[in-house]
Amino acid sequence: MTLNRASRYTLALALLGLPATAAAQAFGLNEIGSCAVARAFAATAAPCDDASSIYWNPGALPKAPGFSFYGGVAIIKIDGDFTRDTSFATYKADVPTSYVPHVFLNYRGAGKLAYGLGVYVPYGLTSQWADDFPGRFVAKKASLQTIYVQPNIAYQLTDNWSIGGGPIYGHSTVELVQAVDLAGVATSVGGPTFGQLGIPARTEFARATLKGSASAWGFTLGLHGKLTPTWEMGLRLLSQVSFKYDNADATFEQRPTGLVLAAGNPFGAPALTPVDALVASQFTGAGALTPQKVSTQIRHPAQVQAGFAYTGIQSTTLSLDYAYVGWKSFNQLPVTFKGLAPSKVLEEDYNNTSSIRFGIERRMTNGFALRGGLAAAASAAPNETVTPLLPEMDRGYATLGAGIPLMGRFNLDASYAHIFTSGRRGRIDERATGSTSAQALALNSGFYTLSANILSFSLKASF
Repeated sequence: MTLNRASRYTLALALLGLPATAAAQAFGLNEIGSCAVARAFAATAAPCDDASSIYWNPGALPKAPGFSFYGGVAIIKIDGDFTRDTSFATYKADVPTSYVPHVFLNYRGAGKLAYGLGVYVPYGLTSQWADDFPGRFVAKKASLQTIYVQPNIAYQLTDNWSIGGGPIYGHSTVELVQAVDLAGVATSVGGPTFGQLGIPARTEFARATLKGSASAWGFTLGLHGKLTPTWEMGLRLLSQVSFKYDNADATFEQRPTGLVLAAGNPFGAPALTPVDALVASQFTGAGALTPQKVSTQIRHPAQVQAGFAYTGIQSTTLSLDYAYVGWKSFNQLPVTFKGLAPSKVLEEDYNNTSSIRFGIERRMTNGFALRGGLAAAASAAPNETVTPLLPEMDRGYATLGAGIPLMGRFNLDASYAHIFTSGRRGRIDERATGSTSAQALALNSGFYTLSANILSFSLKASF
């Protein structure tokens, strides 16, 4: 028996569907700095008084001269499930808790310049499902982690206006674990599939893993100013960063099916011959499911955020921001096999997204600060691209937090955020190559739910 080579190509193409979906809005991380999280990410016009302004508005100078350090971690726990239309069975997501770090260092001397360095994670998180999830043939696990390193320079133009920015070095890793369905595999070149011979659909006989990494460069710019003594404005741009994942590794693990062949089978094998023994040769030597190289490209989209802040209430800052993310850069995804098959393009049809963010901060005379906020964000994925890789949906954020002074030069920021969604219909089957949006939409066969709880802690030190 030989596996049809086209089946191998189809599998690898499905594996490379990860980048477009994993980089969707739920994999875009805003949890950069506990103060900003507590204010629902409304931190462009009136950045928090810490070095995380390197990310939120690289044009804003530190309020006080000297060095400022800001570092911490966001702890993200995602809950979700999928309920099938036909059986009403519910399958819980199995997503591990994520720990997302951030570190910033800023320095302002006596002049008009400030110098800084930020290390943060703007894209990441993991989608993961249990072994019994029927959508594991699209994705059992999908993970994207991207770290940006940003040197920054800010310059004071006038008493009220400043600009800044710098280059970005990004390093990204992707991983996808996917079950392989024996029913869809051809028994020979041009021959029938195992499904046509009676093997039921969703019979897992292999598990595929794709791992790859890439580095790329981009830039960021920011503008900050005071319109009046009580009104501030801010604008930041984070450029698109394109990662080329060359030489990604695809490996395959055989999974036992326990099935046997009937008498008179097309292979001429004796009755009760184990199917597992029949396909074992495909995992060794020149078999179709031996390790292989694939490549693709991920474009982390450009971001623009603008806002206004009002400080006319004593010891209080009110912030309102608008954020725009150019996810349309993921409308198509090119896939290249190195010497094995022609190049191919996968259709994803993502949309650009907008979000509104409102935050409030109240500072006490003893140095404590209380913060809160609300935000709403639109989904990037169209109705036909809600999948196990990422069941993307519109969401709302409710946030709160506090700043706690410690020993004069130190301050502890803590925040909590909850993500609300109303759920969304989606699919668990792969979209056929060349299918229309209407055909892909017809695959939707159930309902996804999603929520998340986020704790964030950051330490500030000034010296």
